[in-house]
Amino acid sequence: MKIAIMGAMVEEITPLLEKFKEYKVVEFAENKFYTVQYKNIDVTIAYSKIGKVNAALTASVLINIFGAQKLLFSGVAGAVDENLHIGDLIAAEGLVQHDLDITAFGHPYGFVPESKILIKADEELLKISKDTAKTLNLTLKSGIIATGDQFICDADKKEWIKKTFGANAIEMEGASVAFVCDALNVPFFILRAISDAADAKAGFDFDEFLRSSSKISADFIVSMLDNLEG
Repeated sequence: MKIAIMGAMVEEITPLLEKFKEYKVVEFAENKFYTVQYKNIDVTIAYSKIGKVNAALTASVLINIFGAQKLLFSGVAGAVDENLHIGDLIAAEGLVQHDLDITAFGHPYGFVPESKILIKADEELLKISKDTAKTLNLTLKSGIIATGDQFICDADKKEWIKKTFGANAIEMEGASVAFVCDALNVPFFILRAISDAADAKAGFDFDEFLRSSSKISADFIVSMLDNLEG
């Protein structure tokens, strides 16, 4: 089995590389891809760099060049739901693009013709994530994650995204990864650990909790690999 694990920033995949320790590095498309054998799984790890375009490119490379049959995303996000707190884990049931706007033509936010507003995550991987959470005695929440090429640190914008899309968390890559995987028929799972509350303090919280939240997410993803391998 070939599985890709992806993050947006180097901090989001560093805990994975530290856990696996021995890996090969392949340079392609102005990026680095880390390959490792984990039990019976061929794992390729990469960070895309921030933003939807970079994430879509990296997901495409992981699938088309490295042959990923499933894609797992590990990273951090800002909370929109007031019941999410720093360090909490949320699995995306579905993902939307909150900054996609052609409403001038009478379409809803997040929509373009011949496309979907919401991309749903793979149900089998979601089930495995819930089983993993039980094994680890962790609380795993789930909901809608909204993606956009903006770091949100404004309470009004945060509330608009929540109201418009029913979002629980926001970040900058997930929906583009989801769209690529959906188009190429590759099951995907996107996990985010909350690093900030997407408010006026978001920049300060993000810097402080990026590494600790990334480690929480990465440790969970590795535990999922054990269930996938089994």
